[in-house]
Amino acid sequence: MKFLNVEIPVKNLPVLDPGFVPLGLFFQAYEKGATQPLCIAVERGGGQIGTWECKVYGTPEMKSADEYYVDRLVKFLLWSWGGFKVSICGSDALAAYVADAYRQGGSRAFDCDFMANVYERPFEVEALPYSQKPTAFQKSESVGRHLDGARIGFDAGGSDRKVSAVIDGETIYSEEVVWYPKTISDPNYHYQGILAALHTAAAKILEKGRKVDGIGVSSAGDFIDNRCMVASLFLKVSKEDFDAQVKNIYTRAAEELGRTLGYEIPVVVANDGDVSALAGAMGLKENGIMGIAMGTSEAVGFVDRSGNICGWLNELAFAPVDGQPDAMRDEWSGDIGCGVKYFSQDAVIKLAPRAGIELKGSAPAEKLKEVQALMAEGDERARQVYESIGVYLGHALGQYAMFYDINRTQMMGRVMSGRGGDIILEVATKVMDEEYPNVRFRPEAPDEMTRRVGQSAAAASLPKRL
Repeated sequence: MKFLNVEIPVKNLPVLDPGFVPLGLFFQAYEKGATQPLCIAVERGGGQIGTWECKVYGTPEMKSADEYYVDRLVKFLLWSWGGFKVSICGSDALAAYVADAYRQGGSRAFDCDFMANVYERPFEVEALPYSQKPTAFQKSESVGRHLDGARIGFDAGGSDRKVSAVIDGETIYSEEVVWYPKTISDPNYHYQGILAALHTAAAKILEKGRKVDGIGVSSAGDFIDNRCMVASLFLKVSKEDFDAQVKNIYTRAAEELGRTLGYEIPVVVANDGDVSALAGAMGLKENGIMGIAMGTSEAVGFVDRSGNICGWLNELAFAPVDGQPDAMRDEWSGDIGCGVKYFSQDAVIKLAPRAGIELKGSAPAEKLKEVQALMAEGDERARQVYESIGVYLGHALGQYAMFYDINRTQMMGRVMSGRGGDIILEVATKVMDEEYPNVRFRPEAPDEMTRRVGQSAAAASLPKRL
């Protein structure tokens, strides 16, 4: 296929979305003819700077391709690494193009505001000569795998909350409680739910004659120093209440439990995607693990080859994977072609009507169940839905491998359940074999040992004992 004057060799396209433009293959094809050096630097908290070396054309006939390439690359790096400052080194024209996008009223205004809120710094874009490009400085930290002592692991999900009591690496108690965090505006509802879960697990530990040695929290959202900077769980909470009561909601709950018990309890809060990857690493006893959960959204986490968390956002739900101009738009960010519409229940709902399936449910989860039921009956239309998602996934994993040093990837979530999940894995593997043969890993579902670790149990291993 030809896209923006770039010939992209594509062997596999989704049967229900033939206009799909695999962004990873576009990157590779575009780069083959580019000669002008460019460096994109992204700065985030702690003075950390990620740099990405690439090349552009810098010619009039390739102007649109240059702009699109840099726009998508900056977008991907921001939602992968996170950051509040982007330096475009080697092209003033492309720096001006990016700066115009990342401003109030610009095409990337959402991204600009989001990153500013996460890092509590104004977002900025600067132009630098290539010779003055920043020096990369990235650090990772060891997190989790602390199995000694009596611990509480809390996992905050969008439809239920889970808590586990873990003693010396063995889960002695676990429970799931349905709650509705995304629809409740009162932050006290969330706080009391969290506190109740911690008290329940603490009681089980005390019954064993032990003290609570640590609390680990796995939660959707972005966290810096245990503070919740942005989280969809608290979508309805006002900004004023969020700043006053939600940013420190987990540490407040831990402190209150500590006051009740009469001693300080260490607490660590981490993104649920990273904790999923940690659970996979602990279960597999390997590192370099990317965990991808396809459910309400696309949740991604990564444990590097040293077994550490990189401190990256890993919010690949909002990172682009499709270049077609009429790709489905994400309602939240306003951008098109991003992972949330390809690796979540939204993808199933998007593709089902194209396969001739009339969905009758009112809620997204109900619509997903309709397609899953059809797949269980061997419906060919449902098979096409899952085959198309498999093609998406194979191409996206090839793209992700450009930015992450992945050893193994673990596919999880409601969309991956049942026969449909098997088809996704089969098709994605075929796509990677044919289109990305140099990528070492292939998608896989967690084995029994990995499942046994559990996300809330893995969360319990986050803090060190005092």
